[in-house]
Amino acid sequence: MSLTTKPLALNMNKPQRMAKPSGTSPLAFVLEEHSLRGKDITGIENLSISELNLILDVAAKLKENKFDETQTLFGKGQTLAMLFEKPSLRTRVTFEAGMTQLGGHAIYLEGKLGERESVNDIGKNLERWVDGIMARTFEHETVVALAANANVPVINGLSNKEHPCQALADFQTLIEHKGNIKGLKMAYVGDANNVSNSLLLLAASLGTDFAMACPHKYEPQASIWMKALELAKISGANLTLVEDPKLAVEGADAVYTDVWTSMGQEAEAKEREKIFAPYQLNGNLLKHAKEDALVMHCLPAHRGLEITDEVIDGPNSVVFDQAENRLHAQKAIMALVL
Repeated sequence: MSLTTKPLALNMNKPQRMAKPSGTSPLAFVLEEHSLRGKDITGIENLSISELNLILDVAAKLKENKFDETQTLFGKGQTLAMLFEKPSLRTRVTFEAGMTQLGGHAIYLEGKLGERESVNDIGKNLERWVDGIMARTFEHETVVALAANANVPVINGLSNKEHPCQALADFQTLIEHKGNIKGLKMAYVGDANNVSNSLLLLAASLGTDFAMACPHKYEPQASIWMKALELAKISGANLTLVEDPKLAVEGADAVYTDVWTSMGQEAEAKEREKIFAPYQLNGNLLKHAKEDALVMHCLPAHRGLEITDEVIDGPNSVVFDQAENRLHAQKAIMALVL
């Protein structure tokens, strides 16, 4: 008696789909076909205006229906691999908690990618086991390489070029507190980094005016600024780049800052503290913004350096709303792409 092995009918071109939730859910529309299904989220610059608005809309609905049992959209236990080259509080907890709340599971993996085996091989392995990959890396090229070699969606949890999940959570917070964001003014003071890059691109896409104050030689990369200008021509956003933080903050609806020394720049910390001292977000600087201007920071904050206690703990601060919205914005991304 001979046995014949029948070849498996595999579809190598599409990730697994979510199972539909039972009953009628206000979130059921998430399962509809759209351009984000199966897409990599490597940065704001790779998302259309309609896709950005879809993520923000779903994030708001997920937050509104947080305790709705039908929010368990991952009916068959989808799995997310979380790759961390950098330590994390918000990114790890919000992605892992988000997958659990959606009915899925997250696997935490820590270490420098590309040392034990190539980034390309990591992507080709992971695509056989999981439904999506989140990567928090030093180099943006690592995220790009994972996306190119894994046939499941790859989400940028932070790279040296962009922090798209943070920016989306920030704009969710801005919408919650200010309503229509088109024509609002967001001011950013400090170092041009991955967070400011994503904020700049998102503001330019959605029509939010963006004023940025940075010391000379610490401005955004020319390619990021030029891309933002292209997007602003379509949305009507006004973009401004100055050295004087008071000019940037003047009349702002929201004032944002971030650390002066990012992970990997520790050797420059003392020099940076001297250069960025005039850019501290304190009570005197905040006086130049509107009276009800929001105070924003992506955290962790170095209190007494880029921001003072009186400001971050003051009545205008929404920094912990931003932190909470990391959960909802990332759940929206996962629900839409996986």
